[in-house]
Amino acid sequence: MALTGRTALLAAIGALPVGILAPSWTGMLAVNAPLSLAILCDYALAAPVRTLRFTRSGDTNVRLGDSAEVHVTVTNPSRRRLRADLRDAWPPSSWLPGTEQKASRHPLTVPAGERRRLTTVLRPTRRGDRHADRITVRSYGPLGLAARQGSHQVPWTVRVLPPFTSRKHLPSKLARLRELDGRTSVLIRGQGTEFDSLREYVPGDDTRSIDWRATARQTTVAVRTWRPERDRHILVVLDTGRTSAGRVGDVPRLDASMDAALLLTALASRAGDRVDLLAYDRRIRALVQGRSAKDVLPAVVDALAPLEPELVETDARGLSSAALTHAPRRSLIVLLTSLEAAPIEEGLLPVLSQLTQRHTVLVAAVSDPHTEGMAKARGHVDAVYEAAAGTQSQAQRLRTSEQLQRHGVTVVDATPDSLAPALADAYLALKAAGRL
Repeated sequence: MALTGRTALLAAIGALPVGILAPSWTGMLAVNAPLSLAILCDYALAAPVRTLRFTRSGDTNVRLGDSAEVHVTVTNPSRRRLRADLRDAWPPSSWLPGTEQKASRHPLTVPAGERRRLTTVLRPTRRGDRHADRITVRSYGPLGLAARQGSHQVPWTVRVLPPFTSRKHLPSKLARLRELDGRTSVLIRGQGTEFDSLREYVPGDDTRSIDWRATARQTTVAVRTWRPERDRHILVVLDTGRTSAGRVGDVPRLDASMDAALLLTALASRAGDRVDLLAYDRRIRALVQGRSAKDVLPAVVDALAPLEPELVETDARGLSSAALTHAPRRSLIVLLTSLEAAPIEEGLLPVLSQLTQRHTVLVAAVSDPHTEGMAKARGHVDAVYEAAAGTQSQAQRLRTSEQLQRHGVTVVDATPDSLAPALADAYLALKAAGRL
């Protein structure tokens, strides 16, 4: 039996003359029979909590930064009116800091034999699955002097999805895609182009595009125009090893890479290409394969939601083998990783030829804008040391990037805010050049 604050006050007033002699509240209540009887009666009249029935409904997923509503329906099968306080407990990351106390607690009144629905509003601060904890109910008697309390397990899971902040860039990238795909034909022929139409030659056209048979049938020189092929295969490989756990400002590198992967997936699927996803460090952490253009983006978003960095060194040979297994024919392999010298030189470079022999490879990495600021620092001794460290870091990344480019790899090195649009531009450039 729980004593309420009102009970304690009444007990203090009613038992004041003998309270000093009583060793505990039990002793004080024993010498104050009327108050003890009132508390016992109030406790007996409180609606039972063990027989309450609960059901949940509401949102099962939400984007990071948005709110989710989870409903709890409470059924009171007893013959007593339920007057209670209810706490709907969730993990701390389900709320904004300082809001849990207010958001998780609800006053509740349910007449006998009826039901009521409460709504808990979640605003998660981290990606991943949030599982509901216990529902605790404190049922008060009519006088509010005593209460029954009990907890119930009512399972529910809300998956917190990546925010996909780069989707604001999608309309402009789709406009560029429409220019490449039919409205403005590509005038060069490459591995990833298909015949579009014939038109009259104009000075500056590539002579390799002249169609001599068509020219022989007419009085003017005819050239073929080409457009990017559809149904190309793109494998997005996400490195989830230790380097992805580093933070650039307030954003983990892995989250910035995810955002870039989502924009590329949305753009490529609209272009008619097939997109698969592979997340790997020492084993496969997530895999999305064989989805239609309509289903691939939701599937990728769902697969990325619970993904977290692993504090292990990425197995480059295993990653290469997994990529080759899931890209059996010529594909564009987009590797979202870091440009740190050691992991690239000791891990990726020795196995890179296995990928570039069969596929077009694009490496995208998150750079730290703070490094650029350090390189520009001047004015005092500490600033000079910062400038030297920043310049050395930039030079090292540039050398690593040049090493990859010498192996035929396209490199995108950009800050968290610009990585997604930069990767989309690189994809469109490869498509326009016929390299897919």
